[in-house]
Amino acid sequence: MGGGAGHIDGLRRAGAGDLEDDVLGDVVDTGRYPLTAPEGRAWADLVDRARHDLRRDGCCVLPGFVRTSRQEDLRREGVAVAPHAHSRLEVVNAYNIDPATPLPDDHPGRVRLERGNAFVPWDRIPRTSRLHRLYTDPHVQRFVAACVELPAVHPLADPLAGLCLNVISPGRAHPWHFDTNEFSVSILTQEAEGGGGFEFCPAIRSPEAENLADVRGVLDDRRPDLVHRLTLHPGDLQLFRGRFSLHRVTTVTGTTPRHSAILAYSERPGVVGTPERTRQLFGRVLPEHRAGPGRAVRGDRLLD
Repeated sequence: MGGGAGHIDGLRRAGAGDLEDDVLGDVVDTGRYPLTAPEGRAWADLVDRARHDLRRDGCCVLPGFVRTSRQEDLRREGVAVAPHAHSRLEVVNAYNIDPATPLPDDHPGRVRLERGNAFVPWDRIPRTSRLHRLYTDPHVQRFVAACVELPAVHPLADPLAGLCLNVISPGRAHPWHFDTNEFSVSILTQEAEGGGGFEFCPAIRSPEAENLADVRGVLDDRRPDLVHRLTLHPGDLQLFRGRFSLHRVTTVTGTTPRHSAILAYSERPGVVGTPERTRQLFGRVLPEHRAGPGRAVRGDRLLD
């Protein structure tokens, strides 16, 4: 499965236009979130609110973004593809670099963490699904771009990472980490019975400074004052600047896995993941990931 704007155009040329008709009216509570009316005052107020929250906390939550009547449909879509998740317990660090990388003794990258979450790749999510239709919808893309204050955003050209489902099974967690993308968009589709809380440290680092002391303090549980806790519910949409905010999902308890759809966009077209990171997340790489260097270059010099 391809990605990027060409992927969307190809879907339309393939005669799937009927699948995209009024996806927002079908899935999104457009009474609260009028994504199809960018000229309106309500749309402008919504964008202003999102920008305010992102500037202040690096995080914005739109509760009930998905209609109550469609939340079960999205949950079932996640459950249907969850068996395709690449699941592997591994030792990582907050920067998702090789734990054996030579670093000073007090560097936060020396703190080893157990990562137990799993990802369903984009090529295992049906094109007919509501999740796929939301991801490729131009109204959603225009809205996201406005909220993160960019002229436009583009679906990833990465055939695995563009749209994926994050699965955290009972007894497992997604430990402290930074994202490789400057911002992320996610929708909780299935809530855990217990645990699975989202915790983050807003703007703990910047494009110019790693702020290693505070990061190490959080990892060592010495700086609880830097940690914000957020309760998410099915159907909530989250905009998050995870490149600069250390964050995690706590251990899931009970018998129900936590599912979250991740809609990955980029400021520029043609972005794919590195072979190393792709293999870590999905257990395989494709020709697109080996095509050449530079397509996943960061806009900063941070330690990934």
